[in-house]
Amino acid sequence: MSIIASIYSRHRTIRTPSHKGLFARLGPGLITGASDDDPSGIATYSQAGAQFGYAMCWVMLFCYPLMAAIQEVSARIGRVTGQGIAGNIRAHYSPWLLRSIVGLLLAANVINLGADLGAMAAALRLLVGGSTGLYVIGFAIACVWLEVFSSFKHYVSILKWTSFVLLTYVAVAFVVDVPWQQVLYNTFIPNFSLSKDYVVTVVAVLGTTITPYCFFWQSSQEAEDESVDPAAHTLLTAPEEAPAEFNRMRFDTYIGMGYSNMISLFIIVSTAATLNAHGITDIQTSAQAAEALRPIAGVFTFALFAVGIIGIGLLAVPVLAGSGAYALGEALGWTTGLDRKPLDAKAFYGTIAVSTLIGILMNFIGLDPIKALFWSAVINGVVAVPLMVIIMLMAMRQDVMGRFVLPRMLWAMGWLCTGTMAVAVAIMFATW
Repeated sequence: MSIIASIYSRHRTIRTPSHKGLFARLGPGLITGASDDDPSGIATYSQAGAQFGYAMCWVMLFCYPLMAAIQEVSARIGRVTGQGIAGNIRAHYSPWLLRSIVGLLLAANVINLGADLGAMAAALRLLVGGSTGLYVIGFAIACVWLEVFSSFKHYVSILKWTSFVLLTYVAVAFVVDVPWQQVLYNTFIPNFSLSKDYVVTVVAVLGTTITPYCFFWQSSQEAEDESVDPAAHTLLTAPEEAPAEFNRMRFDTYIGMGYSNMISLFIIVSTAATLNAHGITDIQTSAQAAEALRPIAGVFTFALFAVGIIGIGLLAVPVLAGSGAYALGEALGWTTGLDRKPLDAKAFYGTIAVSTLIGILMNFIGLDPIKALFWSAVINGVVAVPLMVIIMLMAMRQDVMGRFVLPRMLWAMGWLCTGTMAVAVAIMFATW
């Protein structure tokens, strides 16, 4: 070590963890988990509940440790190296692999973003009437404006508070008549069927819950949190910060993913207790689920469900646009980060704006939202498994992670998640 490096190492201010409250300790994990329950995800969980009643409850419990493990691995990569997943792939793997993954991610994100904007607009039209097209444009402008012109700390605070709109689905479940004993039984005792429709729905739920944009977003947010905090350092250069940071990341991630899966479970329970119980078993969009609730569960329940679609869409749309912008920016070596001024990161913010604009246009060219989400699922399926393999391999490379390669338990859970998704994607293509 050089003399200068030795002096720096001895005199660097060591970051010590402060005694923060629960909410202050939550960040990238909570936002990522909440965004996973986007309007498109709500449609998938609603269909699971409507078609199979409470028989799908166990899937959310099964998903939880797998989802939390791969998200923790993604978060570790960002915090240890100071770069997101795309930046690390750029540094350690071939350009063609990077371009393929980022290109597919952008395509899937834009399709999903456009479908979410349409679902939010449809939900607002159900509540107050008016023009769906105008609502699509209004929601898109609001999301881009906040993402581009808010300060990073203020914007993160907005996203964290927005995540709590998902509690409306907890309220829905307690407003309707739910046989909780049956819910508990089906949550802890799997009721698996080999029928094609059942297997396809399980695969759809897995694909909705464990999705590539969440990997990119949480990893890049961890890296940016470190870069904007003058007292923080990458763990490669400040290994003494690792115990506190890993504890914080693990807490944030497991709370965030637990919150996400709990809300998904309540959506399944709510639609099972209402739609399935009344013979409505085919739900294609989240707005259709909300509308179907009105005559069965009353105006109040319908309104809660619709408000949840709008609220979480305001979080999910920026995350979808932002994760794509982080990935593309890191892949091409751009200046990236929501803490940057618009003129200092023009390409990064331009990617967010263009992605959202394409999402708007999707709603004006007559594209079927059901087909759009189908193709988004196919693209995510193509990219998810190889991306997870790369994430796991990177997280075990000492030239990437230094001394912070994965502990054995996290390594095992990460590979179990990767294997589960490989099986799910194979079933998806086999039943296409």
